[in-house]
Amino acid sequence: MGDESYHYQVIARAIGVLETGQGDMSLAALAQRCGMSVAHFQRVFSACAGISPKQYQQFRRLVAARALLRSELALPEVAEALDLSGTGRLYDLMIRWEAMTPGDYARRGQGRRIGWAFVDSPFGRALVMATGTGICGLGFAVEQSEAAVFADLTARWPGAEFEEASARIEPLAQAAFSGGGAALHLIGAPFRLKVWEALLSIPPGEVLSYGGLAGALGQPGAARAVGQAVGANPVALLIPCHRVIRATGAFGGYHWGAGVKAGLLQREGVAAVSQ
Repeated sequence: MGDESYHYQVIARAIGVLETGQGDMSLAALAQRCGMSVAHFQRVFSACAGISPKQYQQFRRLVAARALLRSELALPEVAEALDLSGTGRLYDLMIRWEAMTPGDYARRGQGRRIGWAFVDSPFGRALVMATGTGICGLGFAVEQSEAAVFADLTARWPGAEFEEASARIEPLAQAAFSGGGAALHLIGAPFRLKVWEALLSIPPGEVLSYGGLAGALGQPGAARAVGQAVGANPVALLIPCHRVIRATGAFGGYHWGAGVKAGLLQREGVAAVSQ
């Protein structure tokens, strides 16, 4: 117990260094500041924080980038403020998405070829699907069978053709899970797309109630419709619907299992106040 308490204190100090420092720090520099070897520091930080030091710094930049972009700064100014090499690096950092055209939506994917693969993720076994434009489906096979998850996600594209494509999907999945950004290709009615876009503005470690999200969308009376749109999110984790909880502070339900949602939130430092 003593070692665990000491490790948490060390990692808390490392996070404090990152939050008050200028720019990113190398893994070696952070380990040295904490009096640990690089390998030991990496292992302890990942165990205590739930993500690696590199991922933590990427999340810090992601949150800062979104705040600056909401201030309507030009992309070059945002890149300069974050000490990035240019707008291309900023683009890589952000989750970006493209919606289907109204015609595609009406055809429900008719004529599209979608690749898929089951992959290992930091949160358990996951099914990842992608069009040529980007990831269009992600679900966790932790509290459900792989067959059930596959049936769920493919049913959202009833007109599409599906093919197993591990060689193409695995690099996309690894980049997305490592915090390196992802291109998304979404299909949904306009209101759902608006809700999913709003979910992308919730930073890691923060949560909103369904009513709060409805209010942020300028539709405070639409909490039920917002909840339905949140539940229909086709790309778990990447569009962070797990960050929407009940007004009581309870985590509430989750399409891929309540335990999965609890794990995702706890890894981000969010604790439920009731069940």
